[in-house]
Amino acid sequence: MDSADYERKIAHRFAEFDQDGNGYIDRADFNQAAKAILAEFGTTARSAKGQDLYSGAEAFWQGMAGIADVDGDQRVTREEFITGAVKRLRDNPRRFAEIARPFLHALIAIADEDGAGVTPDSAERVLRVLGVEQERSALVAAALDADGDGRISEDQILEAFAAYYVTPEP
Repeated sequence: MDSADYERKIAHRFAEFDQDGNGYIDRADFNQAAKAILAEFGTTARSAKGQDLYSGAEAFWQGMAGIADVDGDQRVTREEFITGAVKRLRDNPRRFAEIARPFLHALIAIADEDGAGVTPDSAERVLRVLGVEQERSALVAAALDADGDGRISEDQILEAFAAYYVTPEP
């Protein structure tokens, strides 16, 4: 994949992170995502799982800001995201998954409603809440269950998350 294709793909990812559509990514976008996930699964913010999700969202935001907020204004512009992501993630795509791990771990604890692992249906709900179109979220959720056992492990989710940032698809 050439640099221009990669930058276009990263720009598309920016729009997904910019939950409120104000043109930059900030702490509020991560909090908004956490709030939406809690509402979808009927989990209260004051519960242990809710607090873990908000803590994970904060850690994810801090990691994002650390790799992309060049001017230190606590906002990541589209240009900062493209530049920061391209420079830092191209050589090590798993780094982004590791930055997201606390958030994803807490999200999995919420979406794993029966303690046996996240189902494709629960994964699809999460994806829709985070802004993925319904048709695409169903396809992605089904693909996450790579071994076909009806459950999606944390490792499968982390691998998919990392791959999402290094594949050429939009």
